[in-house]
Amino acid sequence: MVDASVPPFAHSVASQRERDIARMRDCLQLARVAGDDVPIAAVVVDGGGAVIGRGVNRRERDGDPTAHAEVLALREAGRARRAWNLGDCTLYVTLEPCTMCAGALVLARVQRVVFGAWDEKAGACGSLRDVPRDRRLNHRPEVQGGVLEGECSALLREFFGGL
Repeated sequence: MVDASVPPFAHSVASQRERDIARMRDCLQLARVAGDDVPIAAVVVDGGGAVIGRGVNRRERDGDPTAHAEVLALREAGRARRAWNLGDCTLYVTLEPCTMCAGALVLARVQRVVFGAWDEKAGACGSLRDVPRDRRLNHRPEVQGGVLEGECSALLREFFGGL
């Protein structure tokens, strides 16, 4: 039942935040099983809430410098849709996308990008660069950073602390 004392938009914001947290937890779970690569995971969700793409970093495993979690999740989503345009989709990822991945998100026309930990060294969604908000580009997805930031950062610190 909807609380009549709360404006309707407040319900959608709260439920969006809850969905973002739930999907970031899915990413964290996926990142924990990434193997020997940096534990970063991404999930693409369509406008109806269905997961249509998943990816974990596989650069070491595949010997592929482009095998970032975001790129792999976008590829899987494109195959699921049989289309490159993911305009009603949200991509969730545990670490702020780099320049390559931010560019791929723009080219795929992703509607929203939600990430966990900020990346001061290579982040391209607000830290070092801000590719998605570049007014010169023909598409600018909404960006939400810092969702479960502490948990996402801790997973990366654990990984790099053990090297």
